[in-house]
Amino acid sequence: LDIARYTAKIMRQDMAAFDRDAAHYTQSLGCWHGFIGQQKLIAIKKHFGSTQGRYLYLSGWMIAALRSDFGPLPDQSMHEKTSVPALIEELYTFLRQADARELGMIFRDLDAARAAGDEVRQRKVQQSIDNYQTHVVPIIADIDAGFGNAEATYLLAKKMIEAGACALQIENQVSDEKQCGHQDGKVTVPHEDFIAKIRAIRYAFLELGVEDGIIVARTDSLGAGLTKQIAVSHKPGDIGDLYNSYLDCDEVDAATSQNGDVILVRDGKLMRPKRLPSNLFQFRPGTGADRCVLDCIHALQHGADLLWIETEKPHIEQIAGMVDRVREVIPNAKLVYNNSPSFNWTLNFRQQVYDAWKEAGKDVAAYDRAKLMSVDYDTTELGIEADERIRTFQRDASQRAGIFHHLITLPTYHTAALSTDNLAKEYFGEQGMLGYVANVQRKEIREGIACVKHQNMSGSDLGDDHKEYFSREAALKAGGAHNTMNQFAAV
Repeated sequence: LDIARYTAKIMRQDMAAFDRDAAHYTQSLGCWHGFIGQQKLIAIKKHFGSTQGRYLYLSGWMIAALRSDFGPLPDQSMHEKTSVPALIEELYTFLRQADARELGMIFRDLDAARAAGDEVRQRKVQQSIDNYQTHVVPIIADIDAGFGNAEATYLLAKKMIEAGACALQIENQVSDEKQCGHQDGKVTVPHEDFIAKIRAIRYAFLELGVEDGIIVARTDSLGAGLTKQIAVSHKPGDIGDLYNSYLDCDEVDAATSQNGDVILVRDGKLMRPKRLPSNLFQFRPGTGADRCVLDCIHALQHGADLLWIETEKPHIEQIAGMVDRVREVIPNAKLVYNNSPSFNWTLNFRQQVYDAWKEAGKDVAAYDRAKLMSVDYDTTELGIEADERIRTFQRDASQRAGIFHHLITLPTYHTAALSTDNLAKEYFGEQGMLGYVANVQRKEIREGIACVKHQNMSGSDLGDDHKEYFSREAALKAGGAHNTMNQFAAV
């Protein structure tokens, strides 16, 4: 809970900074193991000297695919919900261990400076201790659709907050029909059902004393054409009536009604919502953006802090068009956006450049739009411009579309697969051991990757320090002359 309170304040400060200047957007990468999250933060501190504006994202997709006792599962809320708070706790265990390891090395420097009588060095090292920046950063954690009703959502939210999460992301899909945001067959719930779960999460934050806790309300309505139930409406124009207004209906009368029909009144007429054999009801095509805007406004009006609009492609103007409409009602509305690996970024942006050039009257005869993914276009003017748009996407989208936080949901899933494929190809092929040495260890040494000293990373040196503190000269330490990690002493 101390971590949740501490990181919630960080996020609130970052949100306020973004409100003042959209250049202050934040970022994260999804991590499926504590070690992955730890190495990410170690790398950030090494390369940038600060963790400011960098978070962790916990993806329900990766928990389902990688952390379930059932084995790999699709992203349909079938994994154990207890695995979500367990991963949050694991991530913070590894981040705290990164602090302990790094501080342990700094304290060793302090001991050496004292032993040498170097007061200047002592003061410098002491300053690095006094101004130490922790690896502990905010986690935005995926609670899916709540794994049940509002009470189930509340109970799970408590466990996630107790594990350290300061920000919970919940989506407006039906819990037992939940689908990955980039797959078909998504089913949404009426607004009142979703608002009940937002209230449940807020209650959990307040009960546990995390008053700054952040709720990210995700709408999947853009790609969801189905609903499981017709909303309750008490009068024309209320939230239930607005939700139902998007249903795809046929006009009926008593003579044409059928057995088991569900009938509603729209503009004084009897209407039959189109019901599928699955007992789901269908929305009118082309209403997704309107439903997204309505979702966003009502979520923010009932306790959510940030929005997440799941889209089918990374197109700034598409996102901005919806955000502009939300901001007409709530001027400081801000988004979390999924820079998803489900998008073919190369193809999408090459198509955007091609279409923009063609609309502007520029000659595109040298390019075949059906084959824009080809490597032949990598070094062309079109390919270069598309890559530049990808490079600046986060900056541009934050300025134009109010995106406060950019995340990639599944990056470390893909990097683990890619690096393992490269190693397997080399090691089991003609390169043999050189495949590991040249492509892994030599790069670790030359690029200063902390894990090259894997014993140190796992806590061996910290354990030696403890042994010395506890047992003095009787300590049997691992880091003696015969420790092969000494071969990396100069790294």
